[in-house]
Amino acid sequence: MTLLGSGEYRYEERTDWARLPDGWRFKEVVDVAVGPDDRVYVFNRGEHPVIVFDRDGQFLESWGEGLFVRPHGLTLGPDGMLYCVDDQGHCVRKCTLDGEVLMVIGAPGEGAPAQSGRPFNQPTKVAFDPANGDLYISDGYGNARVHRYSSAGEHLSSWGDYGTDPGQFNLVHSVCTDSRGSVYVADRENHRVQVFDPDGNYLTQWNNLHRPCGLHIDGDLVYIGQLPTQLEVNATYPNVGSCVSIHDLTGKRLARLGDPRAGEGPGQFTAPHGVGVDSRGDIYVGEVSWSAFGSQMDPPRVMRSFRKLVRV
Repeated sequence: MTLLGSGEYRYEERTDWARLPDGWRFKEVVDVAVGPDDRVYVFNRGEHPVIVFDRDGQFLESWGEGLFVRPHGLTLGPDGMLYCVDDQGHCVRKCTLDGEVLMVIGAPGEGAPAQSGRPFNQPTKVAFDPANGDLYISDGYGNARVHRYSSAGEHLSSWGDYGTDPGQFNLVHSVCTDSRGSVYVADRENHRVQVFDPDGNYLTQWNNLHRPCGLHIDGDLVYIGQLPTQLEVNATYPNVGSCVSIHDLTGKRLARLGDPRAGEGPGQFTAPHGVGVDSRGDIYVGEVSWSAFGSQMDPPRVMRSFRKLVRV
């Protein structure tokens, strides 16, 4: 048994929790959403983009085959629907829990000009205003913006620009909200999380992070998946990313989950990209291990990209 964390934030690692059908694989897991009855929706870049499990890891169904160019972010909305972000498809699809597409925001396959600020050029994630259900969409790889939309898909406003000052971004990778309506943005390559009010006014920032990538809020806890370096000069340094950290809403770090070094051994992470939490406080972590490591190996190989952490 491998344990991660410390104090009251201690978890047992279960790398073989997800029981896939014979011959199936995730390739890499980009995000995770937990729905009713703790059903787990795993968004991945394999042949079956959305794979559904019960809380014990038993396979239930899959959907989304042929629908997405490149899956990126998955969010369960307050309406009980799943919002699936297709970054290279330049759009967001609102889907039922069994995969029926109800609404598309953006023009699939027709991205706005890069760095134009107009939605979308490789968007990354959706969050929701708890007061009225408006959507916040981080946009993303080809822009440096957060866009606000109504629940009906109408564009309302946008904020953000390139740079390192407060309110500026260097790769807007994820977004989420707390119960008060504050908006948290993973400003990945600026190594920080920025916090805004619902109108996009800057409030504060959290530093001492390394390439914050996955971002999830559950109650008064914030879970941050942090990526490793992509630079050769510090590739062997310990305690630089490759972890999941847990914070309170002031930004205070409560726990760091993961070995000091990246890897596939017990307790090690490669590239945490998406985080989900169920009703019992157990954590599901998806990793882009193919993009970060496996695709660059000789020969290339698929690595572990998903696990469950059970709170003990």
